Amino acid sequence: MIRVHTISLGCPKNRVDTECMLGQLGAAYVSAGTPEEADLVLINTCAFIQPAVEESVQTILQIAHDLRHSSQRPLMAVTGCLPARYGVNELARELPEVDLWLSLEDQDGFAQSLSEHFNVPPSGQRRLVTTGPGFAYLKISEGCEHRCAFCTIPTIRGPLRSIPRQELADEASRLEEHGVRELCLVAQDLTAYGRDLGWKKNGLIPLLDSLLQSTGVEWIRPMYMYPSGVTRELLRFIHQSGGRILPYIDVPLQHAHPDILRTMGRPFVGDPRRVVDRIRSELPHACLRTSLIVGYPGETDQHFRSMLALVREAKFWHLGVFCFSPEEGTVAHGLPGQVPEEIKEQRREELMQVQAEISKEAMSQWVDQRIQVLVDAPEPEWPGLFRGRTWFQAPEVDGISYVSSLQARAGDMVWAEVVDSMTYDLSTLALEED
Repeated sequence: MIRVHTISLGCPKNRVDTECMLGQLGAAYVSAGTPEEADLVLINTCAFIQPAVEESVQTILQIAHDLRHSSQRPLMAVTGCLPARYGVNELARELPEVDLWLSLEDQDGFAQSLSEHFNVPPSGQRRLVTTGPGFAYLKISEGCEHRCAFCTIPTIRGPLRSIPRQELADEASRLEEHGVRELCLVAQDLTAYGRDLGWKKNGLIPLLDSLLQSTGVEWIRPMYMYPSGVTRELLRFIHQSGGRILPYIDVPLQHAHPDILRTMGRPFVGDPRRVVDRIRSELPHACLRTSLIVGYPGETDQHFRSMLALVREAKFWHLGVFCFSPEEGTVAHGLPGQVPEEIKEQRREELMQVQAEISKEAMSQWVDQRIQVLVDAPEPEWPGLFRGRTWFQAPEVDGISYVSSLQARAGDMVWAEVVDSMTYDLSTLALEED
């Protein structure tokens, strides 16, 4: 048996990679709650922007510091975007605390790479899901075909590589067999799926159709859809799915002003209101989520005000706002007109204050209504209270729905009445039979 403590930083796509590596250990795997209890500490790093790099390095150093007096120090293995961005050899010199560095290519041979340290019998297990009983992420592609001026992903992860449709349908079926009731589809751009396989447009539609046909999963949640790929055909297909493909449209606009979008190299340079209007015309009751970047080089107060106006007009239910980070190796790193950090932060706070009021109003409209809630986990300090999510709340990035229940268990899908709302969260009471 190998007691493993895992730390997966960054996006859900990294989480899937971690789960696939753990799956290679099969029956030899045992979860360790702390690094001190482990035989192996596996850290899957993020290096998308400099703060993520710093978090990854700090995590490695903190774990090494905490284990310095351990009588039986566990093996520390590090993989992910950090070695992909900076190289295994350079990092091995800079961070000798790490025992085993794994490139992205090495992840498929994770179990074999441990053979010098542990006895790992061959495993036929594809993946070990770590997200709990109710939901799982389904990564449908790797890499990216876009060349946004601020983004390091194509350098780190390479070009678009879509996972074959049948392989994804088979994995979805296996996840359903293990009790998964929600599949969250993730990729750098879901709408680019299949272009490398010959689909010039709307390749996501046949994949979604395969998932509908091959599984009975109640909720299929598409995340990270580029504006240029959110076509009327795709929206109509979602509408015709009978609610199984959730009308949750996560479309990262990144900015509102065409001048900034053009210098960003975004695939959708025109007025972002057009894609918002398109979504609302085809899916009037859709939940819209987006992400925006403040402080991009050359962003004036006028540019920022146009973004503020878009947020007020579009009334996104969920919004992520990030300060621009000038990353080495990207076009945006050397652009003139870099915005001071304090102005970036001021703009981010102003956007989030506006969004808080919009979200508060959106949540209040659900009070006294009945909704389905997917129960994720019990609240440790409150017996009879659970954390869950409804259809417009994606895991780990949106608000939550608290559920009061005497019968619920993690992984249950329950009907509940909304009794109160907060800025981002809901409070519900499960409708239980006597």
